[in-house]
Amino acid sequence: MMPTTLQASSIAPDIDALFNAMLVLSSVVVVGVFGTMIVFCVRYRRGSPADRTERKNQSLAVELTWTLVPLALFIGLFGWSIGLWQRLQTPPADAAVIYVVAKQWMWKAQHPNGQREINALHVPLGQPVRLVMTSEDVIHSFYVPAFRVKQDVLPGRYTQLWFTATRLGHFTLFCAEFCGTDHAAMQGDVEVLPPGLYAQWLERHASATLASRGASLFRQLGCSGCHGGQSTVHAPDLNGLYGRTVALSDGSHIVADDRYLHDSIMLPALQVVAGYAPIMPSYQGRIGEEDVLALVAYLKSPAREYAHEQQ
Repeated sequence: MMPTTLQASSIAPDIDALFNAMLVLSSVVVVGVFGTMIVFCVRYRRGSPADRTERKNQSLAVELTWTLVPLALFIGLFGWSIGLWQRLQTPPADAAVIYVVAKQWMWKAQHPNGQREINALHVPLGQPVRLVMTSEDVIHSFYVPAFRVKQDVLPGRYTQLWFTATRLGHFTLFCAEFCGTDHAAMQGDVEVLPPGLYAQWLERHASATLASRGASLFRQLGCSGCHGGQSTVHAPDLNGLYGRTVALSDGSHIVADDRYLHDSIMLPALQVVAGYAPIMPSYQGRIGEEDVLALVAYLKSPAREYAHEQQ
C-alpha cells in the first residue's frame, strides 16, 4: 500500500493544489482575524494606558478593500473548483470502461472481456479508465486516496468516475460511506500495470464477454420471446435502442441511456413506451445488478450483434 500523500493519478496534483490554496487562504484569514482580536484584547484591556478617545475616521477605500479582495479570492477558488469538478465529470471518449458493483461488504469489478474481480481492480498505466458503478444494497462510496477520486455508489442508479493512473503499484481502495457492520473491512486493491502487461493480463483472464453473457441472459429470462423479431407479442423494438430518444405514454421523451435501460428492466411500469401496454413484468428481486449490467451491455452492443442473436 502506497502512502496517501503520493499522487498517483493525473488529477491528483490539481486536487492537491486547490486544497493547499484553500488551506493557505483560510489560514491567512484565521491569523488575520484572531491576531487582530488578540492585539485589541491586550492593548485595550481594562487598566491599560491606551488612548480611548472616540474617533470618527471613515475610509471608503479601506471598506472596499477588505470586502472586495476576500470576495474576489473566494470567488476565484470557487471557479477553480468548478473547473476541476467539470474535468472529473467529463471522462475522455477513449476511456476504457470497467463496471463496478458494490455489495456489503465487497467490491465486484467486471471488465468488458468477461474478466471479474472481487476486492481488486487492475488498470493500465497512463490510459484513462471510466468506472460505471452501482450498488446491490445500500449506499457505498468508491474512494482511492492516492488517485484523489471519490464517488458515491447508489442502489438502483449508475454513477461514474474516471482517472488516469500515473504510477505503477498497488493502491488501497476504501468505502468512504458507512454501510453497515463491516464497513471498515470493505477494502480493495487497485493494481496499476504497464499497458503491455495489462493487455496480457486481460488476455489470460478472458472469458465470455459481458455483452455475450447478457445475450444468454436475454434468452434465458424470456426477453427474446417478446422483443425478438419473430415474436407475436406487441413489444418495443430494442434493436439499436441505446442512445435513441424514446416517446413515453405520458407524452414526455427520454434518451435511452444506461439509467433508462436499467429502469426498464427493474421498474418497467415507471416509464412506459408510447403505444405499448404496461405488461412487462419487473425483474427487481429476481436478478442482481451484475446481471442487469450484462443485459445493458448486450442492449448497447451494435445492432448487427443484436440481430444475430435473434436468429
